[in-house]
Amino acid sequence: MKGAPLILGVNRTQDASVCLMRGAQLEWAIQKERLTRQKHHWGRTGDFSAIYAPRLPGLDQPIDILVECYSSDAELDNLAAYERELASSLKLAPGCLRSHISHHLAHVYSVFHPSPFEQAAVMVIDGQGSPVSALTEHWRGAAWVPGNWCEVASFYRADRERVICIDKQVWNRDDERLVGLGMFYFLLTQAIFPGHGNEGKVMGLAPHGDPNALRLPPLQVEGWQVTIPAQWRAIMRERGRFRYSGKGDPHFAASAALAAAGQRAFEDALVSVAQWLHKETGSDNLCFAGGTALNCSANERLLRETAFKRVFIPPAPSDAGTALGCALYGLTQLAGQACTYRWQSDYLGPQPARAAIDAAVGDASDMLVEPIDHQDDLCGRLADLICEGKVVGLFHGRSEFGPRALGHRSILADPRLAHMRDWINDKVKLREWFRPLAPVVLLEYADQYFDIPTPSPFMQYAAPVLLDAASAVPAIIHVDITARLQTVGPADDPMLNCLLRAFQQRTGVPVLLNTSFNGKDEPIVETPAEAMETFRNTPMHVLAMPPYIVRKRRQPEAPA
Repeated sequence: MKGAPLILGVNRTQDASVCLMRGAQLEWAIQKERLTRQKHHWGRTGDFSAIYAPRLPGLDQPIDILVECYSSDAELDNLAAYERELASSLKLAPGCLRSHISHHLAHVYSVFHPSPFEQAAVMVIDGQGSPVSALTEHWRGAAWVPGNWCEVASFYRADRERVICIDKQVWNRDDERLVGLGMFYFLLTQAIFPGHGNEGKVMGLAPHGDPNALRLPPLQVEGWQVTIPAQWRAIMRERGRFRYSGKGDPHFAASAALAAAGQRAFEDALVSVAQWLHKETGSDNLCFAGGTALNCSANERLLRETAFKRVFIPPAPSDAGTALGCALYGLTQLAGQACTYRWQSDYLGPQPARAAIDAAVGDASDMLVEPIDHQDDLCGRLADLICEGKVVGLFHGRSEFGPRALGHRSILADPRLAHMRDWINDKVKLREWFRPLAPVVLLEYADQYFDIPTPSPFMQYAAPVLLDAASAVPAIIHVDITARLQTVGPADDPMLNCLLRAFQQRTGVPVLLNTSFNGKDEPIVETPAEAMETFRNTPMHVLAMPPYIVRKRRQPEAPA
């Protein structure tokens, strides 16, 4: 195929997502939840006709390559309906190249190919992926494993020429014999918090508990295989005993103890599996994907305690990232072109139109709107407001892809004010009091505040806070004296860099408190109108939506 083909990657499972590339240039990538406002929204028929095609740019052009991935859920049974929808909603170019790839293979292409490495070991660990009968990669165990079993972890050796599956852990779908690290953490979360997508709550709760209180054993690890001991399976069924019900919960100590024991067991097993993979591959480089790669505390131990010298974890390692993996599979395997795309920035959403920003501000007659054209002046004004104790919503440029807010859809505040964390959790986010808030720091000063051996532009590691610096930034420190930091280097986002420098000039502190721009149980805001609505419905004091600063005529209470 000559030229730059238009490539569409589609993730049809949990955290449904789509990605459009023109050759090796990424046009955009976005999760379905950002468009529907339903967190962790699954892929379903009707996505293209009702959601994607009407709202996303470029989908009215002929698609040269289309790659999709499914998982072990029942959506693959609706394949005929999906095909009819694609035919009616998209323009498929004559000779359009098509492929369906299995779940973990999509993860591999989402993490290794956009990584900075020429070769690496790759580890994919999630709850469950594709059934063995639907695998689209060579795996030596496929000959003896029944087709209805499904993958729960996969391990690879990869370079720019080929991807080789070393081994997989598979599950026979017996609910009495659950296996794998992803399934373990899912069950741990279900024992403490109802619903889905609450794994981050467990990670935040764990440092409040005693990991030895329940006297639970470690997980059983043999090479790449992880099984869940009977004691764990039994105790995680006692949900009434550990269910968290809010501040003042009489079960809090038990909930925290279970979270602490589970987090430690998970981390220890993950480190052991990674060490096995290093021995198998001999590589200095590790790529890690799957939902478990969002566990920042465990990721920090991969950096420090394994023999790998470099670790790459993308900002969307969970199922959302597989849409990009599908697109990169299409680029390299179907178009036969080299992947020169590198995941160096996570601002991958469609560019918001200036007209949409003007319209959102124009409709805000109940607000005070201040236009500031020059970035330095705008950042200086924001730094002044933050120094006054104001909480600022920042909507800027293209949105982040994945669950982390990295300065384009963020809520920012002064990290020097210890009460700021509790006020934002209680008044703005309306969430659990024990949840930590993250710091964003200028890279050149990161080692003065945090003990981390590598840049962290995607907020993927929970690093120890240096004791000498802890008193300067109390609002971003978790109970275990760690923080899930984002570093901002000279080549990273110019506005975020400018704002951090403006705050540093006024305070001497090159750090800001940063959390995601969303209300309770909502996805991160995507559009200017959603940013304005969330700002209006929460007690944030300021909305920055360049070139505008918006304030409420009647200011909310000061954080205290």
